[in-house]
Amino acid sequence: MSTPMDNAIEGFLAYCRVEKGLAELTLDAYHRDIVGLAGYLKERFRITAPRQVTAGELSGWMSWMEGRGLSLRSIARHRVAMRQFFKYMAAEGIIEENPAVLIEGPKIGRPLPSVISEAEVEAVLAAPDKGSRLGLRDAAMLELLYATGLRVSELINVKQENWHDGWLVVRGKGGKERLVPYGDQAGDLVAKYLRSRLHQDNPYLFLSSRGAPMTRQNFWERVKRYAKQAGIGKSVSPHTLRHAFATHLLMHGADLRAVQVMLGHSDITTTEIYTHIAQERLRQIHARFHPRGE
Repeated sequence: MSTPMDNAIEGFLAYCRVEKGLAELTLDAYHRDIVGLAGYLKERFRITAPRQVTAGELSGWMSWMEGRGLSLRSIARHRVAMRQFFKYMAAEGIIEENPAVLIEGPKIGRPLPSVISEAEVEAVLAAPDKGSRLGLRDAAMLELLYATGLRVSELINVKQENWHDGWLVVRGKGGKERLVPYGDQAGDLVAKYLRSRLHQDNPYLFLSSRGAPMTRQNFWERVKRYAKQAGIGKSVSPHTLRHAFATHLLMHGADLRAVQVMLGHSDITTTEIYTHIAQERLRQIHARFHPRGE
């Protein structure tokens, strides 16, 4: 027999799927975390209804997870799910007051992503042999990735119908679509690749040598190969070029919210991390080149 808590969880997940359009992986994580919280409340306090929950029980849940040895990042993720759940219940009138707003999360220092310089990006982009069909494809993918800051999953899923003169229609996380511009160099290379490729009837923009859509693993390996060929010692992945896209835009004066939209970040705090990278990069340039920088 379902409890009021079970019914609230079911309604919350339906809301996240239908109203918020969250991805299945996010829904699965929310489901696990909230069911785990409900199990804790029922076992420890015999709580089976949302209205019975207070900030004290939620704080105890956070401490209990810490005592079990969960990482701070994992606890923070559980807290996000819990806060979203109680926010939903407060908005729906299932609870009168939201006890979750009083619960502070663990302090986590977000590591800065690895970024390569503009010169290193140029070396990677120049590495493929554009005289071959596959080399031209790789050059077009690399150029477009750096021109748009797409996630690798978004890049390999771009279809010909999404390709327009000067901009792309990109389907990102949660199925949300956004428009992303690209420059002439990327446009010219992709157009040249499209004219040369086989399997013209395949709807996907970038294809493997067998005519199937490119995979993450295939492209990942090619990026690593071209970075090594370009003489870059540090680890380089498709995501490195996404980081470079954002950082280099901000270094040249781009608006933070414009970068947020192009990256497809739902929260600008996610984008703000790149301002720290850009500031640190500018500091290094100043120290290296200013006559009194040292």
